[in-house]
Amino acid sequence: MKIELRFFASVREALGVTQEIIDLPDHVKTVGDVRAFLMGRGGLWMEVLSPEKALRMAYDHNMVEPGTPIEEGGEVAFFPPVTGG
Repeated sequence: MKIELRFFASVREALGVTQEIIDLPDHVKTVGDVRAFLMGRGGLWMEVLSPEKALRMAYDHNMVEPGTPIEEGGEVAFFPPVTGG
């Protein structure tokens, strides 16, 4: 299945990527699976998307939990938590 990935703020800066269209293997079914799949790229991807990192995830412009299912043509976005002051 093909989806669009978007990266924002410090995630975008660290990876050097703003967006990407990716064809996922059949076993990738949720937003959390997408994160794990991308971490499998190793190196910087593993570091930036690591489970120890506080990241927010959105699917089709809605904040979601890792177990949220994805569908063909969807958009998954990753960004750091927003803090105010």
